Amino acid sequence: MSKRILVPWAMPERGKEVLRRAKIEVIFIHGPKGELPSINELIQAVKQVDVLIPRGTQPVPGRVMMANPNLRGIANYGVGYDNIDVAFATRLGIPVTNTPGVLTETTADLAWALLMATARKIPQAHNYTLSGEWRGPGGRSFMGMDIGPGGSNRRKVLGIIGFGRIGQAVMRRSRGFKMKVVAYDPFLKESIEKVKGVEYRELDDLLRESDFITLHCPLTKETHHLIGKRELDLMKPTAILINTSRGPVLDEKALVTVLKKGRIAGAGLDVYEKEPRLAPGLAKLQNVVLLPHIGSATTDTRGQMAVVAAKNAVMMLRGKRPRNIINPEVYHSPEYVRRVKI
Repeated sequence: MSKRILVPWAMPERGKEVLRRAKIEVIFIHGPKGELPSINELIQAVKQVDVLIPRGTQPVPGRVMMANPNLRGIANYGVGYDNIDVAFATRLGIPVTNTPGVLTETTADLAWALLMATARKIPQAHNYTLSGEWRGPGGRSFMGMDIGPGGSNRRKVLGIIGFGRIGQAVMRRSRGFKMKVVAYDPFLKESIEKVKGVEYRELDDLLRESDFITLHCPLTKETHHLIGKRELDLMKPTAILINTSRGPVLDEKALVTVLKKGRIAGAGLDVYEKEPRLAPGLAKLQNVVLLPHIGSATTDTRGQMAVVAAKNAVMMLRGKRPRNIINPEVYHSPEYVRRVKI
């Protein structure tokens, strides 16, 4: 039987071209508008293939993997991989890869776009301009916050939570605004202390000190609701919170409460706890900017992500080890050896 790859979403053409050049049979399944298949549909389709390329927000629980005892690998399309039960895959001897580095700069750009839009109330002012209510100077005022020193000549403090590739890219962009940068990442404390222009802070101290806080940590058991009611209450009433990491890192319900009470000035979100649903009351707030998870959504970045995911899939299909392996310990597993010999 010929080897097959399953792509259960609308893959960009650049990724498809990689698969065509590899002369591998590919099964594509998705709705007419790019809708993802259900878990049951995914289970049925995965039985027919050797490698799966899921979209980064597409759940791949253990029962999907169990549906095919011969599955050779999962090449995730995305840098985050909390959509996949990696521990379960490792026990089964299934390698899992992601697409790190490709979307770093693009996501950092979006984090800054959210920060600036929230600070200056750009969407609210845009909607007001289109509403027909604007009557020229002297009308409704949209008083925002300076990001640079501004008229007060005070350096604003940018707090970065999670200092990996994206967090560092966000830091680099802050230099043009002459900001003071503080960062928290318990796994990278020594590295942060060596970076010129960045000061390490424990989480509570960062929350108290920062004018703008941006989240860039992966979703793990330790980071689930890392920012909850207690943490939000530590923030300045003039502070703005940005999240382009993963929704459950932030307690969305608690955020709605503090925003309603004016405990913090605003929030800009690209990710949510239960996408595509929003926490009750979030969409009605006037001090938020909400985006539909578009952190990596540029033509160039999404295309290159597809290329990397496709190359990872081809390598796993051929029994080779990709560069972007998340669970390298799998290669010492007898179950992995059994799978690649089939």
